[in-house]
Amino acid sequence: MKKRLYRRRIFVSIILHALLFFVIYALQDMILIHLQLFGLVPLILPVAATGIAVFEGRDIGGIAGIFAGIMCDISFNAPVGVFTVLLTFTGLLVGTLADTVMRRGFLSFYIASVVVLAISVAAQMFPLVFFTGIPPQALAMVAMRQTIFSMLFVFPIYPVVRALGRRAGRILPPGRIR
Repeated sequence: MKKRLYRRRIFVSIILHALLFFVIYALQDMILIHLQLFGLVPLILPVAATGIAVFEGRDIGGIAGIFAGIMCDISFNAPVGVFTVLLTFTGLLVGTLADTVMRRGFLSFYIASVVVLAISVAAQMFPLVFFTGIPPQALAMVAMRQTIFSMLFVFPIYPVVRALGRRAGRILPPGRIR
């Protein structure tokens, strides 16, 4: 009986995580693309993946990074696998830090989100510097604005990823997959 309840809880947790990513993907790719601020589109999938990594640990953070990366690659027509590799690595790294040295709270989530967004925006603009010859100074200003614009979405995403992390914490110890 316990095994059946355990499997059901894990199944529900997976469904809730998938639902979160699909809602955020739809928000980013279908709605926010039309609500641009100074021509900038916010990146919110990396914020969600970072939140999952902070509140659930390395293993689940890496898996969340894979899915968020695939969705970002599709959404932004990035070169194949750039965001997938980047967000998987950052999910693993942030999750490991959350399992070992970071406290799981809003400040850790905010700082990790700033760093991951800055790296994601830089990766998004990397081909523009080397293949089109756009000056790096101009792209740095755009990257800074896009990171700041994306950081506005940390506040509404935080309660959702925190609640999912608490729900998953009742099922498995943080950072463990069985």
